Amino acid sequence: MSASEPGVRTILPLLRFRLTRGADTIAFDSLSFRVVRTDNGVAFTSAGVPQVTIRYEFVPGGYLTHIRGDVAREPGDSARVGQLLVDLPPGLRSQEADPVEDARHLAYGYKILQDGVKSIAFSKLDPTLVQTDSGPMTWVSTRNKYFLVALLTPASPEGSPFAALRMQGGPRVDKLAPVAHATAVQPLRGGHFALDLYAGPQSWEQLRAAGHDLENVNPYGGWIPGVQPFATICMRILLWIKQTLNVSYGWVLVIFGIAVRLLLWPLNQSAMRSSLKMQRLQPELQEVQKRYKNDPEKQREALVKLYQQHGMSPLSPLMGCLPMLLPMPVLFALFFVFQNTIEFRGVPFFWLPDLSLKDPFYIMPIFMGISMFVLSWIAMRAAPPNPQTKMMSYMMPAVMTLVLLNFASGLNLYYAVQNLAALPQQWLLTRERMKSGPGASTGGTRGAARGNVTRSARAAAVER
Repeated sequence: MSASEPGVRTILPLLRFRLTRGADTIAFDSLSFRVVRTDNGVAFTSAGVPQVTIRYEFVPGGYLTHIRGDVAREPGDSARVGQLLVDLPPGLRSQEADPVEDARHLAYGYKILQDGVKSIAFSKLDPTLVQTDSGPMTWVSTRNKYFLVALLTPASPEGSPFAALRMQGGPRVDKLAPVAHATAVQPLRGGHFALDLYAGPQSWEQLRAAGHDLENVNPYGGWIPGVQPFATICMRILLWIKQTLNVSYGWVLVIFGIAVRLLLWPLNQSAMRSSLKMQRLQPELQEVQKRYKNDPEKQREALVKLYQQHGMSPLSPLMGCLPMLLPMPVLFALFFVFQNTIEFRGVPFFWLPDLSLKDPFYIMPIFMGISMFVLSWIAMRAAPPNPQTKMMSYMMPAVMTLVLLNFASGLNLYYAVQNLAALPQQWLLTRERMKSGPGASTGGTRGAARGNVTRSARAAAVER
């Protein structure tokens, strides 16, 4: 991973250090350093005044580097050494198949002490205006879709939080903002400074191990409330399944989809039965609404009595919508997980070359749409004829197929597994509906006439 300017092949330094000394600002890359190798890193010591020593200690088996430094004062040097300025990368070189999509994810992030994580996209920064946010901050970062450069303040006493982060936009390229500029400000403590550098993938486990809520550097769902914690829960469950069963992420999604459906089975069962009752009750509801269309108060009382006679409540229609709504929060959260999570990047599964990218053959979204239609078709069997419901049963699978056609193939895989896992429950409830007799079906003239007589008697009882 490296920093780079768009259209320029020159590789830029990952970080740039400067030092405020009285009214002067001294850039470290303007000093002459002597290099000394250590057992697990390297140390640089400058000549002249002020003498600067900066040490890099590389942590084995990870992407973390400890940075420690000292600024020495020479005899007779009365100038006050105040702050360390660290320029973050102005951009990150894209290694993705779609560099334009990668550029849209470019952003600066930071964590203010005792506050949440903030993220500002490059595209939101004004090229003519310097935007400053004050600390204390426990970390600052530059990120794209999957990779990250972050500076953290160590938990040790030698660490000092960042006092501010100054940000400014860069030139636009075809409505994109591939470049921006940011400088973190850290006060020196007795001439010392201490930083931890994380430069690597946005792996949830690696970021969590770094501490300071760094795993939230890429907020799932952005400004949408509730998505971030829910997506985090889903991510932790997926990682747990992966570690426990030691299977590929494709099978993790299959297992997760079946598990979610099994956990929701009791609620789904109750909701589907409520939907069946509402379908049977619909003609009587329409009759009461027609009878009292000019008297809302009597209509409300009659509807309440009708619901009570069937052991239902006015909230029962909402319960009937739950079968469709129950799996949606997980699906919505996984949409953002697949948008930003490197764990699925480059992971193949059967014919799918990459679970984080769309299916190149469109087999999975089409299969997902077919499974959704089959689920709707089974649900429509032996149900009272309803033109609107019938139309929706055809339209929704087609709409969802078109919507998810170019989304991550892993997301389509999860949704298709959800539909397949729901088939046995839907089939059992359809059999239950078919066995319940004419009340659930309008399959014959005699059954319809008997249903009309029954409805008339119930309506008369409600009126009394």
